Amino acid sequence: METVQYRYDILEKISAGAPTIICIFVFDLNFDSMIFSNKSILLLLAIFSVSFVWAENEVENSSLSDSVSVQKSAGRSFLKYGNKGFIFEDKSGNYLMRVEFRGQFRLSYPTDSDPVTYDDYDKEELYLAIRRARIKVGGHSFKPWLNYYFEYELFSSNLLDFRLMFEKYKWFKIKIGQWKVQYNRERIISSGKQQTAERSILTRVFTIDRQQGISFYGNLDFGGMLNFNYWVSVFMGTGRGAKFNDDKHLMYMTRLQWNPNGRVLKFSSSDIEYHEKLTSLIAVAAVTNQSPYTRFSQSGGGELEGFQPGVDGQYRINQCLEETAFKYKGLSWQQEFHYKQIKDKINHSETELLGNLAQIGYFFHGLWKPFPQHLETYVRHAFYYPEVNRSSIVQSEITLGLNYFVSGHRFKITTEASYLGINEEGKLNPVYPGQEEEGWRFRAQLDISF
Repeated sequence: METVQYRYDILEKISAGAPTIICIFVFDLNFDSMIFSNKSILLLLAIFSVSFVWAENEVENSSLSDSVSVQKSAGRSFLKYGNKGFIFEDKSGNYLMRVEFRGQFRLSYPTDSDPVTYDDYDKEELYLAIRRARIKVGGHSFKPWLNYYFEYELFSSNLLDFRLMFEKYKWFKIKIGQWKVQYNRERIISSGKQQTAERSILTRVFTIDRQQGISFYGNLDFGGMLNFNYWVSVFMGTGRGAKFNDDKHLMYMTRLQWNPNGRVLKFSSSDIEYHEKLTSLIAVAAVTNQSPYTRFSQSGGGELEGFQPGVDGQYRINQCLEETAFKYKGLSWQQEFHYKQIKDKINHSETELLGNLAQIGYFFHGLWKPFPQHLETYVRHAFYYPEVNRSSIVQSEITLGLNYFVSGHRFKITTEASYLGINEEGKLNPVYPGQEEEGWRFRAQLDISF
């Protein structure tokens, strides 16, 4: 069995007569052969060892304050707690590390997943489980603009993100590693900062999800309405955790985002910040890839319904989207229109898919003061056509829900009801003649980060 090896070196450098601790981790992980307990425990031990050694070094000249911070009076290295978890930082500002834990607990009935076939509507089960359990580590080393981040899913034992960012210039930055592709807003936004309990039915069909590669991006601000964000990326195109490309083809992705108000809208849902000024965006994006897969998810590459497991280079995927979003005084909006083309180069067939998402939320406390200040209502409508050029089948979703933000997105409770359906518009399905299925799904969720 492959083993996990890590090295923890504590170096001291002299800066203004005060030693500064620099922690270096070297991980050598084989994620195919590791079992959950070994990986998780060793990873946690590595993180906690940093906390222990650091705290031990500080304890003689430090005290724990009400803000949960430990700091040396001489301005040397310190530990504190902030809105992104525990923060380790040296006095020079060149070294910083954030450690955060997150859990998501969910109750669903009669199913938790989105139904994609007629048979899926026959399921009736009570789902009560840990939906997500994650550890996040990020910060910068050597220079404030040399950033790093990794995220690990403890429950399913997956390395989700591991990336290095060179962000010295606002207008030109570089990212390498594995992360969620900056393609569509709904997928880019962390599951912990979503407005709903889970992303829409479009995600499974249209997302690019996590890939390994390199990206060039930045913000171009020419003043006023002439404010733009761009991303130009090249990926291996075989999904999260893939070690090899199946052929010589790569995935190419580009996104252009216009910020008409001269301000950049962050990738988070719900206007918990209560924007006093309208902040909006209009974006377009496109991606092309050739691989054995017709869809991607956290599990890596896979196939949509109706497609057989592919061989190397079998499926050419071309897709694009249009996107809008804004936040203003407790009101938030996001919308996405998707187009996807799948060319089967072995069987010489072509499939086209279309989909749209519209979502709006509001804190009614802004209109009626007796309404709870931290309670948000939202509604989402989404639909897609899985085979535009072959049939008139349409999948649809309408979701109504409430969010109560105990402490922003870091501690919130969500309840929602979704009405899901699959039916045809004017034509008979040769497999299920005239059949349609519809039904309700209920979810309650607690999401907490610390």
